[in-house]
This record gives sequence, C-alpha cells and structure tokens, in this order.
Amino acid sequence: MDLGIRGRTALVCAASKGLGKGCAMALAREGAELVITARGREALEATATEIQSLFKVKVRTVVGDITTPEGREAALKACPAPDILVNNAGGPPPGDFREWDRDTWVKALDGNMIAPILMVRAVIDAMIARRFGRIVNITSGAVKQPIPELGLSNGARTGLTGFIAGLSRTAVQHNVTINNLLPGPFDTERLRSNFEFNARKLGKSAAELAKLRAEANPAKRFGTIEEFGDACAYLCSAQAGFITGQNLLMDGGSYPGTF
Repeated sequence: MDLGIRGRTALVCAASKGLGKGCAMALAREGAELVITARGREALEATATEIQSLFKVKVRTVVGDITTPEGREAALKACPAPDILVNNAGGPPPGDFREWDRDTWVKALDGNMIAPILMVRAVIDAMIARRFGRIVNITSGAVKQPIPELGLSNGARTGLTGFIAGLSRTAVQHNVTINNLLPGPFDTERLRSNFEFNARKLGKSAAELAKLRAEANPAKRFGTIEEFGDACAYLCSAQAGFITGQNLLMDGGSYPGTF
C-alpha cells in the first residue's frame, strides 16, 4: 500500500539507533525526505549513509541532544516546518525512587515530557496551516503497565500521554494527528541495559534474564525495530487521518489487560 507520504519531510529525533532508526528507515522506504538527529555523530552519519544507499532519499543529519534547548534549536533550524515529526529520546536510567532527588526528576521530565511538548509546539501551527501533519511520540509500554525500576520513565511519559490526549483532539480537524507508540520489549540497547541492571541486582547473567523474558512473552521473542518502524510509518500515512490521540501498544501480547 502506498502510504501517500512520498516527498513529505520528516524530522525523526534520536534516529541513529534502535526504535528511532527503525522509524526513519520505514519513512524513507515510503519516500519521505529525512532530517535525523542524535547525540553521536559517528552512528548518526552511518545511519544516514545506510538509509540513502537503501532508499535513495535525501537525508540530512543534525548532531545534538534533542532534550536540550540547543539540540532542539539545531534540529528545528535544519527542519523548521516538517510534515512529520517523530519525537524520541533515550529514557532515564532505572533505579530506586528513594535515591532520586529533585534534579533527577527534573532531568527526566525535561527529556521525556517537556522536550517533546516543546517540539510539538514548534511545528504544529505550520502543520495546521498546511492542513497536513503527523506527529508520533515514542513513549513506553510502561505507560499502561508501570515497571517499578523505571519510575522516572513511568512518571514523565505518563505526563506526556495526558497532555497529548487533550491536544490531539484540537488538531485533528485540520488533518493534523498526534499519536503515541508504546514499545514493550524490543531488541535494542535500552532493553539490554535494563537486563544488565537487573542482572546485577539478582546475581544472574543478563543473557539468562533476556532468555527468560523472551520466553515469558506470548510472542516468545522480542520485537524488531523494523516492525516498530512499520507501525510508525502507517500512523504517519495519508490514510491515518482519522486516528488521533491513541496509544498503540506494541509488546507481543505482554500486557494482560482487555483495554
């Protein structure tokens, strides 16, 4: 199916690796021109080269941390009026809430709630004026099923979800949609680092914990960044104009609830 976004411009944040890279690659496959950001120049340039060689689309890179004012300014200078915005940033570290002071909480909120809200604010009015916009926020399955050691992420991402729930209903009449993608266990560096953290606490190996987690998932495996990217591309498509304010959980069936 042609998703109707060939020639559209997409700004994909934290796109050098993992889920952000999966989204960038899927959008490029559909013919979108990309501006991709990340903190590490080497990985970012390698991803841009890979995408260009595979899909023959224009890819521009912006090195910077999207959770900082300087990083956002640089990204928006390179792409001031995207048709598609994919908000993404690395999650805060795991730990015990008793060890987190106010500065730790503010940093988590800055990175995983306030930064994406500011990015939305920067681009949404131009999208409304053009009568086309697709915004996808990469959050976490922890929004639906909190993970105790990821309390910083639970709090910050749930705050973003509540904000988007209201804003998304005001923009859809202009063919501007805002949705959230909630990843569960995907095979990324983030997942592997969480296994390392828990392995140290439990006295087991990270590989052992990963094997147990995969076997416990109804899908009996972890998700791939390609699967995640495909879902993102559809939410960014011309056909998805009647989908807004939704939280699409991608977890291989791990979440046990009906709703």
